[in-house]
Amino acid sequence: MIPNWKEILIVYEQAVDELKLKFKRIRKEFAAMDEYSPIEFVTGRVKEINSIINKANLRGIPISEVETGIEDIAGIRIMCQFEDDIHRVVDLIKSRYDMEVVEERDYITNHKESGYRSYHMIIRYRVNTAHGVKPVLAEIQIRTLAMNFWATIEHSLNYKFDQQIPEHIGARLQEAAEAVYNLDQQMSQIREEIMDAQELFASRAHLVEDSLNMLQNLYMSGDVDEIDELYDEFMLLQKKGNLKDLAEFRQKLVVTTKERY
Repeated sequence: MIPNWKEILIVYEQAVDELKLKFKRIRKEFAAMDEYSPIEFVTGRVKEINSIINKANLRGIPISEVETGIEDIAGIRIMCQFEDDIHRVVDLIKSRYDMEVVEERDYITNHKESGYRSYHMIIRYRVNTAHGVKPVLAEIQIRTLAMNFWATIEHSLNYKFDQQIPEHIGARLQEAAEAVYNLDQQMSQIREEIMDAQELFASRAHLVEDSLNMLQNLYMSGDVDEIDELYDEFMLLQKKGNLKDLAEFRQKLVVTTKERY
């Protein structure tokens, strides 16, 4: 019997869309509370039919059993800035009631011979379809940005050489993997400084956005010449970029707004 691939995969597409949205929402929640998010960005994909068939043949799985035999038809990838963030994301996933962790594979502590590092989780996720609830398996890969860069290159080379990367290229890949690992360790050592810099940037962006919104509201309801002067002052402060001056200017706008309204 020929499988109805469209019917099979539509559930996985829905699962990927929902999971991506949920993880992106988590990142937004951290931002809304002015907290650091361990999630930098999220991607997802549904495995192509050709890849599913090839994997089933390789593992000796009947096509009729791919939904239970292949765990990564639905795939989510979560990128983090620091290695410590990976463990925060793992704990976050384990704490959720809507994602049942089926299996974990720690390729960071126990990296593959090729140098590959990543943390894999297989989850069971319940999808509400037009025909009822259907549980599906999905793989979540959690890694740093540096790990992801290396893994993307390795994947491309595996595709080019049909999983048989020449020995000399494999050796260079292993060297690169160690360099990536060392980079992550060095970034972890200056994590606080990096986070302080990012927080400073975010605070400046927030002040600029708030000030522009208040200036726009004042412009629509007040003395245009006065608001033009305030706008010119703001643009000068924005160019200088001093956080203290921007904060004082924003407070000045708050007072002006209260006086007008």
